[in-house]
Amino acid sequence: MSTDSYTAPGEPAAPRTNAYGQPIGGIVHAWTERAQPSRTPLLGRYCRLEPLNAERHTAQLFDAYSEAPDDRDWTYLFTRRPSDLATCRAYVASAAASRDPLHFAIIDLATNTAVGSAALMRIDPEHGVIEVGGVTYSRRLQRTQAGTEAMYLLMRRSFDELGYRRYEWKCDSLNAPSIAAARRYGFQFEGVFRQATVYHGRNRDTAWLSILDLEWPRVRAAFEAWLADDNFDAAGRQRRTLTAVREDA
Repeated sequence: MSTDSYTAPGEPAAPRTNAYGQPIGGIVHAWTERAQPSRTPLLGRYCRLEPLNAERHTAQLFDAYSEAPDDRDWTYLFTRRPSDLATCRAYVASAAASRDPLHFAIIDLATNTAVGSAALMRIDPEHGVIEVGGVTYSRRLQRTQAGTEAMYLLMRRSFDELGYRRYEWKCDSLNAPSIAAARRYGFQFEGVFRQATVYHGRNRDTAWLSILDLEWPRVRAAFEAWLADDNFDAAGRQRRTLTAVREDA
């Protein structure tokens, strides 16, 4: 983990100055370029993430995505919901061949089937910045322990395994559910880049959120406490929300 001049929320900042009296950023001690994320699985207690593969995952993902009664889950994605198996195969094959974004299928361990996907993207090893994106959850994955755990596993790889210092989430600023999900996971809202993108023939103002390495220990502890067996009753209902767990930490 890097060490710099950032302070905890609520604490006064004490910027360094250079020989000219100008404020400058804090020193990042012994910083070196980070490694690229690997194409290796990530295993949790509710889900497994494995590199996306057209042969293994196309049919399962198509079945899962097809259960939704309409396309509203895809409104804010750059890709439209595949209308048939052949289209889905082409979509999955193209995503699987990419190194950045690096796409993972999310496997529900209860059924051993792919129920969604997510990617690490805009990977910047030189500066230790990485983004999670392409989060495409079927109805089987939404609002489940596995869906939350998948985000935790990608963060853990980025911060703990690779030593990145900034983890980003970006979405259409009109996508309130996405922003709410990011805030629930522990991301901090940073602002909106206006007219950042054109997609589906329409404008997108992009909301930016992030988690920093110095914030990660608290975020990680909250994930782990929320995912623990004793946080769920016999019917699988959460006893405390992830936000409440983090705020109590």
